[in-house]
Amino acid sequence: MKNLSENWITEGWIDFEYKKYLLLAYLQHVGGQFKEVKLYPPLADLIQHYSRLKSFEQNRDQIKSAFPKMLQGPDTKELRFTYKPLVIDDEMMKQLEEIVAFSLPQLKNHIEDGKNIYDFLEREMKIEPIGISPLYQKEGYVFLSFDKSKEVFVYRYKVNLFQNSIDTFKGIMMQLIQKVRRSILNTYEQIKLDLIKTNRELPNPATYSICCTQQIPMEESFVPISKRLLLKTVE
Repeated sequence: MKNLSENWITEGWIDFEYKKYLLLAYLQHVGGQFKEVKLYPPLADLIQHYSRLKSFEQNRDQIKSAFPKMLQGPDTKELRFTYKPLVIDDEMMKQLEEIVAFSLPQLKNHIEDGKNIYDFLEREMKIEPIGISPLYQKEGYVFLSFDKSKEVFVYRYKVNLFQNSIDTFKGIMMQLIQKVRRSILNTYEQIKLDLIKTNRELPNPATYSICCTQQIPMEESFVPISKRLLLKTVE
């Protein structure tokens, strides 16, 4: 099973053994992804599932609210549909609590595995500025490469602010614009000069290189870790 739905514990058949089977099948897939050093999206999904179940554990009402509701019919005065919550008896609640209690440590163990891989890979990456760094760091270029390869993946990055109902936080967008080969003549500095010539929007761009000593999947690990590494550098 590749994915678990957001409300997997309250959807379908509420039975401990069945839900245990669903979870373990999902975690087996995640473990396989981690063995292939593919961290994302599995690690982010694990953290979301863990946080949600932790909230369920601390608040029984959240479990009830996660259940699908039965459609009662239209409210002609308010011009909307009304829904009736499904009744959850004590036995069903007990089953759910057992499922949550079993699932939390399983998810936590896999999160720790993912974090250990993440920390190891981050230590294997080196970030360096290319040329003189300007004061404006929220937009520029980043060159991703592997230690034993001359191929360079050139990305344009931009730092954005995102806001939800609770807080405002920073995120970073990275878009692949070209692949080039590094050589004695085509150095990082020369690649940067070529980018300046072709893109007048950024006459003095912040530019970084990130080199990884390990050959790892680009989209599932190198790019996501590079985003976090770059964001910490340009903040």
